[in-house]
Amino acid sequence: MKKLTRLVLILSVLIMAGCSDDDSKPNVNGNATAVANNLKSGTWRITEFMEDDGVMTDHFQGYNFTFGTNNVITATNGTNTYTGVWSVTDDKSSDDKNNDGDIDLNIAFASPDTFTELTEDWKVSARTGIQINLYHVSGGNGGTDYLTFEKN
Repeated sequence: MKKLTRLVLILSVLIMAGCSDDDSKPNVNGNATAVANNLKSGTWRITEFMEDDGVMTDHFQGYNFTFGTNNVITATNGTNTYTGVWSVTDDKSSDDKNNDGDIDLNIAFASPDTFTELTEDWKVSARTGIQINLYHVSGGNGGTDYLTFEKN
């Protein structure tokens, strides 16, 4: 009887672990430190950038991005090099309805104009070892912008 009870308990735990009460929560595979460590390993390229329903990915074609350990982000295409700052934070603010600890990738470039479009506090929606998907809800018009980095 003890074995049967133990088996039922183990199966119950496994079934509950596979269920989610909110499938809309982002799958970021870790915490802010894990996301930052992932970004610091290797170089990345932008494979998607959509802003105001317009695809602007080609503005960053040929650029490789490096997320430095000193919070400096560098974008270079072999001819031009631009630097900005970056950080990853847990947004566990009290204004979150579900207080699920959103992870933000904060990027800021001062120039050129094309790169200043990346200056936002991006929400991490999904992450693997080779890809990070981000979004930002615009304060002005409420539109959603999308940004995807993939490892080279």
